Amino acid sequence: MNKIFHFGEHVKEYDIPVFNERELRAGAGIFFLFAIVSFLNVLYLGNFQLIRVYIVVFFTDFIIRMFINPEIAPSLILGRIIVHNQKVEYTGAPQKRWAWAIGVILSLYSLITVVFLHTWGISNIIVCIFCLIALFCESVFGICIGCKLYNLFHKEKAHLCPGGVCEVFIKADIQKVKLYQILFMIASLFYIYLVYLLTTGHF
Repeated sequence: MNKIFHFGEHVKEYDIPVFNERELRAGAGIFFLFAIVSFLNVLYLGNFQLIRVYIVVFFTDFIIRMFINPEIAPSLILGRIIVHNQKVEYTGAPQKRWAWAIGVILSLYSLITVVFLHTWGISNIIVCIFCLIALFCESVFGICIGCKLYNLFHKEKAHLCPGGVCEVFIKADIQKVKLYQILFMIASLFYIYLVYLLTTGHF
């Protein structure tokens, strides 16, 4: 039975169950792509059909992850296929259970309101934006928002976080943000604003 119902893989080097972070990021990226397309369909076309399908698929996928086995969640299977030739990066499973539980709760709320009740309000927009930000941060930056919340509510902090952010380390010079980089970033934003003014005729 444990071969079917389990959460995370056991690797002899670690004393906690783990996942391959690269697969999880790929899965998040897949969901982000379809989430943004579905959300834009609602905003610009008033078409809710795609987002209803998305919510059902998202909810089902996360229920499989949480209560059966992440190995058979469709998004993670596809993620494994996509990144199968990349080096494994292990991440702790306990904090992912916490993060995915948030996903189940939010998708359940959306399932009830948008799919079953056919309602759409500010609360749904907030949920969608939060999910988009969470999926974007995980897939692009490797930052798991739910995992950070895990540390706020647990005495025992998360282990094996992506990029080693859970462990104490000293930044190398190449990681430090310099003052001139901040100034160039501000100048770049100002440049973008000027381009906007010039191209829209407001300058």
